[in-house]
Formats: sequence, C-alpha cells, structure tokens
Amino acid sequence: MAAAGLQVFGQPASTDVARVLTCLFEKNLEFELVRIDTFKKSHKLPEFIKLRDPTGQVTFKHGDKTIVDSRAICRYLCTTFPEDGNRTLYGTGSLERASLEQWLQAEAQSFDAPSSELVFQLAFAPHLKDVHPDEARIAENEKKLQSMLGVYDEILSKHKYLAGDEFTLADLSHLPSSHYIVNSSERGRKLFTAKKHVAKWYEKISSRDSWMQVVKMQKEHPGSFE
Repeated sequence: MAAAGLQVFGQPASTDVARVLTCLFEKNLEFELVRIDTFKKSHKLPEFIKLRDPTGQVTFKHGDKTIVDSRAICRYLCTTFPEDGNRTLYGTGSLERASLEQWLQAEAQSFDAPSSELVFQLAFAPHLKDVHPDEARIAENEKKLQSMLGVYDEILSKHKYLAGDEFTLADLSHLPSSHYIVNSSERGRKLFTAKKHVAKWYEKISSRDSWMQVVKMQKEHPGSFE
C-alpha cells in the first residue's frame, strides 16, 4: 500500500534503521529512505566504516509526526496500518500484545546492550586502525548474552517464535544485532548455533523476505571493508 508520506532517515547499516525497514517490508508499506548520517557516538570514523556504523540513529516522519525510537516506530506502523501486510506482527488481542510488550522490553533492556557491545567488538573493532577488540568486554557480554539465549532456548522449545507460533515484533526486534553477531565471526555464530532451539529460530527469522531485503540494502551501499 502507498501510505502517503512515510519517510525514514538514516543508513540501513544502523541496527535501529534496519529494525524499522524490516517492519515496513513486513507491513508491505511504501516509504522513502533518505540516507543520512546520524551517529550516537562522537568518535570520528573513517569513510568506509561510516556507512556501516551500526550505532547510527533513525528518524521517522509521517505527516507532522516525528518518531526517533525504532521500537516506537514499529508499534506506530502496526497500530496505524493494522490491515496492511502482516496483520499479526503486533498481536491480535490485548493479551497477545501484553506478552509482546514484555518481549520488546526484554530485548531493549537486556538483549540490546550486550549484543550492541559484541557487534562493535566482533564485527567492527577488528577493522579499525586504533581500536583493538577488548577480550574482557567480549567475555563479559558473551556471558550476559548466553544467559539470555538460554532463557530464549527454553521458551523456543515450546513455541516456534518468542511470543507464540506467529512471527511478531518480538522476533523482528532481535534481527539487526543478531545478524551482525552471527556474521561477525565463528565465535559470534556459535552464540546462536550452540543452542538448538535458538539456532532453528534464528534460521527461520533471518530467512524472511522482509529481512533479506534489508540485508540486500545494507550490502548495496557501501563497498566492502577491503
């Protein structure tokens, strides 16, 4: 559907921007992507890294509404366009939605911090001249993430997805950082493959068309690290 005036500002490499783009593709909504650089970190990055910076922020505009939190943007898209695309993305009843909200909070509060740190240490630090991966920080955040994924594994032994048997924002929200970790190194990949149900879940969610389109956009621009 052509939803008049949906605009996303930011780079697809940003985990926040990627989360919003995936939601837009799931909802089958037309939008305009304006590729601009907005960084949370003040450090100067070389040009070839800049466009791949996972910490870049997202800004979303629809008419006179502006939202800068990626999870809030996804909620807005699901509630404003309930009949478009994937209708079960934000649950279909108040109980489902309450469960979904708990998952979104868990992802934002407990999964995002250790996964963001690992994304930087495993996927980006090795390519920066003056930055070396910090083994102590990697180990500390690996431990936190392993603990979270252990809980996920138990839940995923009972359901196909985190909030039940349908793909929802609970799963979608985990995709951007998980993708970077899994593709960063064998060490990162093992965090997800070591747990049977988590491995199966990640394989399912990362092969969705909506996410594949985002990965394609991330690869189109810019070039490789070499």
